[in-house]
Amino acid sequence: MQISLAEQRNHVLAALSPGVRTGAGPLAQLIRDGGLHCVFQPLGDLRTGAVFAHEALIRGPQGSALHRPDDLLEMARRERILPDFELICVYTALQNWALIDAPGRLFVNISADALIQGVALCGAGKLASTLRDYGALPRMLVLEITEHERVIDMAPLREAVKAVHAAGMRLALDDFGDGRSSLRLWSEVKPDYVKIDKYFIHDLVEHPENLQMLRAIKGIADMFGTQLVAEGIETQDDLRVLRDLDIPYGQGWLLGRPALTARPALDNPALEVMQDRRVAVLPHLTQSARPGILRGLQVIQAPTACTDTPNDAVAQLFMQHTELHAVAVVQGEKPLALINRQQFMNHYATLYFREVHGRKACIAFANPAPRIVELDCDVDQLIGILTSQDQRYLSDGFIVTDNSRYIGLGTGDKLVRAVTEARIEAARHANPLTFLPGNIPISMHIERLLESGNGFVACYADLNHFKPFNDQYGYWRGDEMIRLAARLVVAHCDARRDFVGHVGGDDFLILFQSSDWQQRCRQIVDEFAREARGLFDETARQAGGIHAEDRHGIQRFFPCTTLSIGAARIAPGVLQSAEEVANLAAQAKHEAKQASSGLVVIDASSDRIVCCPGPAGHPQRDAMVA
Repeated sequence: MQISLAEQRNHVLAALSPGVRTGAGPLAQLIRDGGLHCVFQPLGDLRTGAVFAHEALIRGPQGSALHRPDDLLEMARRERILPDFELICVYTALQNWALIDAPGRLFVNISADALIQGVALCGAGKLASTLRDYGALPRMLVLEITEHERVIDMAPLREAVKAVHAAGMRLALDDFGDGRSSLRLWSEVKPDYVKIDKYFIHDLVEHPENLQMLRAIKGIADMFGTQLVAEGIETQDDLRVLRDLDIPYGQGWLLGRPALTARPALDNPALEVMQDRRVAVLPHLTQSARPGILRGLQVIQAPTACTDTPNDAVAQLFMQHTELHAVAVVQGEKPLALINRQQFMNHYATLYFREVHGRKACIAFANPAPRIVELDCDVDQLIGILTSQDQRYLSDGFIVTDNSRYIGLGTGDKLVRAVTEARIEAARHANPLTFLPGNIPISMHIERLLESGNGFVACYADLNHFKPFNDQYGYWRGDEMIRLAARLVVAHCDARRDFVGHVGGDDFLILFQSSDWQQRCRQIVDEFAREARGLFDETARQAGGIHAEDRHGIQRFFPCTTLSIGAARIAPGVLQSAEEVANLAAQAKHEAKQASSGLVVIDASSDRIVCCPGPAGHPQRDAMVA
């Protein structure tokens, strides 16, 4: 049977320290006067749009210096009653929640120290009965561990966690990623929920590195069987990304602000996102220059020389190892210099060299400033070798180290190959000319669109007569033409709904979810035709094009460069893979390059041309993606 509120309050105060019961501080007095209260903020289910739970947030008297929780906590530290204050906050949350008689789960903040103290006061075996006395159901209570300081002694916390689980309560870890909520704490506590710190959530669409962190945290959560809660959701764009990342729960002002009563539903701006099943356009990393690319490069396990090794011994090394292009001079494991084979052997073959220098130290004929490359170097460092004015780095090769310890040699040709492969791999993620997503992000986004069960439009954009222009004016102006196309495509797409990728060269792929995609395509084609003329010289503009050789070496007239877009309308369930979508879009592009309008639309269901929209100025909407 539940005890009265007065009895509850007396029991709680009696269990606390003298600092609360008799202290003269303003917070201790506020606690004795019953001046604390809670507000409740909803946590939303990002899959259904329903209210999943509420979090109790402590408040002091409105308009006072102790209204905000940060001020309350700071005063509790000054009065040396922090653990007692936290237990009072838990009691206040349970009391206020019982008074409003709200259904659903309740998240209540508590530090590890206060949790240990609270379990000891109640008795490990009496937690469940104590909660029922206060009108709370243990299975509906989630204790959210908030760490003001890093947990040092884990043993008492483990025992408290056992008691909490035995009572039927659940645990959450707050603010994961802020520096205090560590992976060790996650592993020790094994919480049912982990709240991701708002740092990783705020303005997520502009920070692709945070997106990568969220994916990593999600992988850890899957391993531990933990449910994630994203904190600090304030914009619809961030909510879309979190929903599509399959983060199960969220909290923030967009979903609902703290209030004195529980909320039956999330706020409308959040519900709009939940009901709109169009997939979010995820932010992408503009560069993918992987560090440590030399770990996949064959390092030559070459013998070494010391600073006092005689020249005769070095010559003997080269004669025994005919494949060696160089020998490193080391002191212990530290590389100091590099001896080039050809240069050294040329000296060694001269008259009287052996007699004069054969027994002398080889360091005199070594390059004292060799290029040294760590296994974990990035691509830009390697490019520095290739572009250096000192071309000895290509002929001598370079010394490879791991944590500054000599492990072998690298050659110029292997370096060129490694850099080339790294750049090709990077271009698959982000095109180095336009910084737009490359083939891998394009394929990933197509797969997400197909899995969403919504219709979309895949558009393949390609420049007409670009090669003659590039041959006539050079690659520099050719790059300007490609960047112009990229700028116009991006400008006429909705960044929240439409994905723009750069396949390579002058080919782009646009994945539309905007309902007015035909009008956007028409504007891209028309504006490009106008602006591209500015990249031709005056004579060409007057003539409407240039004379140049075609692919067969025959001189003929080519009109000024324009842009064609082939659009493939993809209805739900018609195509199954990114490759099928890309192939159909490429087919539409081929048809568009033959059409005078510059825009052709193919329907995936019939695999036939359905329309060739005319000039801009006639807005058209497509019900399939509306």
